[in-house]
Amino acid sequence: MPPTHQILVGDCLDLLRQMPDNSVDSVVTDPPYGLSFMGKKWDYDVPATEVWIECLRVLKPGGHLLAFAGTRTQHRMAVRIEDAGFEIRDMIAWVYGSGFPKSHNLGGSHEGWGTALKPSLEPITMARKPFGGTVAANVIAHGTGAINIDACRVHTSDDTARITNGAIRGGNFASGGSAPGPIGGGHAGGRWPANLVHDGSAEVVEMFPHSTSGSMKASTERSAQDEPGSVCYGTYGGKIASADVAASSGSAARFFYCAKTSRKDRNEGLVSSNDPAVAKDATMRDCETAEWSTRNGNSHPTVKPTDLMAYLLRLVTPPGGIALDPFMGSGSTGKAAMREGFQFIGCEIDEQYAAIARARIEHEIAREQQKESDQLDLFGTA
Repeated sequence: MPPTHQILVGDCLDLLRQMPDNSVDSVVTDPPYGLSFMGKKWDYDVPATEVWIECLRVLKPGGHLLAFAGTRTQHRMAVRIEDAGFEIRDMIAWVYGSGFPKSHNLGGSHEGWGTALKPSLEPITMARKPFGGTVAANVIAHGTGAINIDACRVHTSDDTARITNGAIRGGNFASGGSAPGPIGGGHAGGRWPANLVHDGSAEVVEMFPHSTSGSMKASTERSAQDEPGSVCYGTYGGKIASADVAASSGSAARFFYCAKTSRKDRNEGLVSSNDPAVAKDATMRDCETAEWSTRNGNSHPTVKPTDLMAYLLRLVTPPGGIALDPFMGSGSTGKAAMREGFQFIGCEIDEQYAAIARARIEHEIAREQQKESDQLDLFGTA
């Protein structure tokens, strides 16, 4: 069935209360962070517990919630989600290199002192609706309760084998690797998804200068206490250090990566200028005073990249399932849902943003339909 979407305009609490129980498969959302970002009134606080109670009610048993937050208010977001009745399962960190510190820098004898760190991380609370019985039984009954590991594996051409007690454990072996083909629990789809996502920027990749897992270099000396063939993630005994381990093509490559939203991604399907609203090295003040509405088709200030939302949707939504975003904004979650073949319901209180979301989502639908048409033309029809 082709993906469908529904955009609801109004206060999300009122809209959620009109939705039936156990009717959606996942909630993936970028709600207000409670930071008064750029003076926006809608960002005065994180969502109330009542909103998450309604999200819990409309989710099927075992359904997952993924909610972005700010580092200063993540604790409030997570506590309210938990107080609503969710089980906190994890926290995913989206790390990027392009943040700009909103700091009050001091002068005089205190030159070099400031008031804020550079923002380079956004936490995503991962929670699940409680259910009875086993995960397997719940997945059979409702399609929810587990996460889709294989759909979110990090593709790699590296040898992912581990050596434990002299034996190879797992591995997706590349050409010229230590053995042909996946064995002993390895997976040809790539690495197991981690609770970290990064933007692939040089600044972030440089934070991972050495691999901390892999096979031992041939010239490495082992100390007497080392077990033959043993290599543990992040642990090196005796004379063995991280530099003695054969690194992969870049240690950050073991994590899924997604850059911040591009101008193309923001504005697809919208009438917009080719000129950026702000310069490359713009300050927060520049962003606050920029003419977004006239120079940039998507005037929403906190647009998430479609690729990131697609990854998160794949992780927690069963194939063809219904994803809900109660704080839809300019529709990145809906756009990603159309790309991935999920059904989508989005709530947005601002009609201007809802109109932007409609245009972006409908543009994505048209593009997916064109892809299908091109494939039919390429392979012919029955």
